[in-house]
Amino acid sequence: MSILLGTLIQKGAQIGALSKEKSISPYNQQQLVLRWLLRKAQDSAFGRYYGFRHLAHTHNLPQRYAAQIPAMDYNRIYERWWAQAHLCDTPDVCWPGLTPYYALSSGTSQAATKYIPVTEDMLRFMKRGARQMFFDLTKFGIPAKQYTRQMLMVGSCTVPKQEGRHFTGDLSGILGLNRPLWMERFYRPGKDITNLSDWGERIERIAQEAPKWDIGFAVSNPMWLQLILERIIAQYGVRHIHEIWPNFALYVHGGVFFEPYRTSFEQLLGKPVSYLNSYMASEGLFAWAQRPHCSDMQLTTDSGIFFEFVPFNAENFDDNGDLCSEHPISIALNEVDTRTEYALLISTCAGAWRYLLGDTVRFTDVEKAGIKLTGRTKQHISVCGEHLSVDNLNEAIRRADAQLQAGIREFCVSGVRLGSQWGHQWYLSCDNTQVRPEQLEQALDAALCALNEDYAVERIYALKSVRVRVLPNRIFLEWLASKGKLNGQAKVPRVMKGGQLEDFERFLKNTVDIGSI
Repeated sequence: MSILLGTLIQKGAQIGALSKEKSISPYNQQQLVLRWLLRKAQDSAFGRYYGFRHLAHTHNLPQRYAAQIPAMDYNRIYERWWAQAHLCDTPDVCWPGLTPYYALSSGTSQAATKYIPVTEDMLRFMKRGARQMFFDLTKFGIPAKQYTRQMLMVGSCTVPKQEGRHFTGDLSGILGLNRPLWMERFYRPGKDITNLSDWGERIERIAQEAPKWDIGFAVSNPMWLQLILERIIAQYGVRHIHEIWPNFALYVHGGVFFEPYRTSFEQLLGKPVSYLNSYMASEGLFAWAQRPHCSDMQLTTDSGIFFEFVPFNAENFDDNGDLCSEHPISIALNEVDTRTEYALLISTCAGAWRYLLGDTVRFTDVEKAGIKLTGRTKQHISVCGEHLSVDNLNEAIRRADAQLQAGIREFCVSGVRLGSQWGHQWYLSCDNTQVRPEQLEQALDAALCALNEDYAVERIYALKSVRVRVLPNRIFLEWLASKGKLNGQAKVPRVMKGGQLEDFERFLKNTVDIGSI
């Protein structure tokens, strides 16, 4: 019966994968999306203020749109527009109707807590995107029976808090409330566990139930899945997770760069698994890998989101990663190239308009809208002209980890002043206690010199020191908990600056037993 059911599901997914193939180009899809967004929101307060009704019927629409609407970061659009809908439940502010949900973002910049609107239209597109991602699994060579296995989905608490006429909670919790009924047969760990607000208790309950499940797929932030697998392995005294879940074959990851976790994660496996890289934020589902053994992703150009691309350079951004102008140089999908790093501006069916997402990308395939994430506008480091992206930092960690077999788990780096010169201070955790900080310093420095010419030059002239301080992994988790960010989207910022860095260093000084670190 399971083979027959699996075959039926597999055939249905294959048909779905074929049906989603479009003859229209990604750029033309984006033109249609923008026009639909403007028409749909033309009678909202935002649409009336900026003349959407007329704008929707103009020629050269992307150019006219960029010239007429200012680009906005979170603080600006929230204070001027979203706050009306969020605090007063005012309908028709930036999107038709009442906004039913607000996702609490665990973003690492700007406001400590961000309230991102989530509309019914956005939920509909997210569900459709999830179905299309499922259809693409047919390209991964998964046997038919695998489609009947259970799926472990590790997210936040699925009990959003009601505030007035709307609910607030992490996006994974909001999606959990709106999960299709057909998924309940396959979904684990179940609401009795995901409704628990304490992550430690939730991990313990998952570990208790784990032998009863036949997990074939996992969807999670890498940090949390790794903690869960480690706890299960320790509780049952097995060598690897495949002794508990022999059919675990595919891991869908996103939210943070996976590469820094790969080495230590794969030590928990008994056999190789396939990986599907996805790009999802509180603002929407943006992209995922379309084929196996590929970390590059394809933008979802027909999912109710219009993308603009701002070259991430000194002309458009200041040293803090903030826009220099309300109307930065921005281009549409038909003008991008593979050489430039871009910051994303998005306009969405949740009422975000020319909203600076904060992520940076580089195109790998212009024709198919293939991208790779490179970092964050506020999480680059260039204290003396070294111009390091998060992509550089992640790759340096990967190379150092492979060289030293360090088992690096988490890390962050900051620029520090050393008299008239500069240095980099790294904080990281690793499983191999035999690796010394000076070995890590040398390995990271050598990797960055090979990866980035600007860094190599500045190491000669202005960047005089690279320091590494090794911390227990629990320190990073406890710091996240102290900031209220120990949730399904938890992530350690890879670059720390200003007040955030001061807060982290103050936390280190005040942490119990810090002297033993």
